[in-house]
Amino acid sequence: MSKAERESINFKLPKILTAALRAKARQLNTTATDLVIQGLHHVLGGALNTENSIETRLHKVEEELGHLAKSVEERVENSIETHQQQRITHLEQELKTFANRLALIESALVQLQRNPSTQRGRKSTGYSYYQQPSVELQPMLEENLAKRLAVDAANLSNQRKTLSLKEFVSWSRSRDPGSMGWRYEEKDKLYYPVK
Repeated sequence: MSKAERESINFKLPKILTAALRAKARQLNTTATDLVIQGLHHVLGGALNTENSIETRLHKVEEELGHLAKSVEERVENSIETHQQQRITHLEQELKTFANRLALIESALVQLQRNPSTQRGRKSTGYSYYQQPSVELQPMLEENLAKRLAVDAANLSNQRKTLSLKEFVSWSRSRDPGSMGWRYEEKDKLYYPVK
């Protein structure tokens, strides 16, 4: 569609109206001239030619669609962010619960290893009760072994790097609640128990 031919006309407007017109034009990302044209179309209505009126209407529809699209996009983004945040929070809570349960299990194992008297059995009388089988320790991550040895992960890593393999096994055995030694495997970054 071709643009309508324009003619320059000077008007004297009150300063407050001029300032409001320019502010509104900036807000709508258009020009003050376009706003004046839209206002004249509104006031004069049918007295204008059809081509100009259609152009103005199309311009309005484009603006409204742009605002609507922006609004919908913001709502969708907010909805997605909220849903993702809820999922992350839920996963964090589940992970904390799992970590707490694992800590309780490890604590119970340590207690069983420290207090062999809690195991049932009377060897002196010849009677024996059911004895629980000993628990086989599994390879551990550095953070988990550090907790077991009551040191921080940085200290554990430093000891592993500065001591020889034999010295590290001896050092870890002296700190382990079950007097178990530990060795590090580079291939899988895990610590393995050494009997």
